[in-house]
Amino acid sequence: MTDQDMLEKQLAKLRREHRELDEKIQSLAANSPYDPIEVQRLKKRKLQLKDEIARLDSALLPDIIA
Repeated sequence: MTDQDMLEKQLAKLRREHRELDEKIQSLAANSPYDPIEVQRLKKRKLQLKDEIARLDSALLPDIIA
């Protein structure tokens, strides 16, 4: 397995976790009352995942000298 394959596998895992967190946040927000601290914690984790996804996406793209 190459480094690129490992990065793509990790990227897929992070995207799946990001999607699951989004669904969980929406579910919690739809069910009133909900714990705002829990929702805030989930949103923070979701943002961390988004940053990590962007970093991995950037690592997978070849550098283009313009």
